[in-house]
Amino acid sequence: MNAKTITRQSKSNLALAFVSLGKEKRVDITTFYAFCRLIDDIADSPVLSRREKAQALRDWRGSLLTCRAAEPELALAVRRLMDKYQLAPAMLEEIIAGVEMDLNISRYATFDELRIYCYRVASAVGLVSIEIFGYRNPGCREYAVQLGLALQTTNIIRDVGKDLRSDRIYLPQDELARFGYSEAELNSRTYDTRFVALMEFQAARARRFFDGARAVLPREDQQSMVPAEIMARVYRALLQQIGQDGFRVFEKEYRLNRLQKARHVAAQLLRLR
Repeated sequence: MNAKTITRQSKSNLALAFVSLGKEKRVDITTFYAFCRLIDDIADSPVLSRREKAQALRDWRGSLLTCRAAEPELALAVRRLMDKYQLAPAMLEEIIAGVEMDLNISRYATFDELRIYCYRVASAVGLVSIEIFGYRNPGCREYAVQLGLALQTTNIIRDVGKDLRSDRIYLPQDELARFGYSEAELNSRTYDTRFVALMEFQAARARRFFDGARAVLPREDQQSMVPAEIMARVYRALLQQIGQDGFRVFEKEYRLNRLQKARHVAAQLLRLR
């Protein structure tokens, strides 16, 4: 399966942001996104054993460095992308390391621990993405880090119910205790004022990351970061939607519809004209 097909079938918000790019960069970011999608799908596979998943991720690590027998169809395109943008293997290996955490860790004691995971699966993706988008000010790297944390913490809020079905809890254990809300109550989908307060706390942190990203975006790179800013708009709107609905994440899977997404894309494109 090629990169374009993987991206189209994913129906991700990430793919939406690519419309603002020229043809060449759109092809390149689609290749990178397909890589991210494939390794994430390995960790989430319902048919592979944990051992098989770990081996598949090790194989991908090897394929970042050199051609291998029976390697994934996408591997050659990813290596060419790395050469084109001078991406160090460690940049993509960081993303693989984040996915590997899902094989071995299903609970996080504190947000400091969770932040490592968020950095690897989201901020590291942003750091590669901005190399493809192109930037002039090194400060743009901190923008990518902060925005990645904002997007992933929003994902965690949205997917609380979905993650429980896979026995994964990304809400830090010490924060559950802080609000007097137990893991047993989370597993039983207890929805009350304590849960809402816990989720408001999570949302406030996500908003701080969104604000932090916006504050450090260099003025000279605003144009090249339009795809990232589209993502910021869409995810911030999603976060607002979840909060206004009372964080009913046990019973709902929140998404913006196509029209809502299109409005945010258009607003961002018009903003810099």
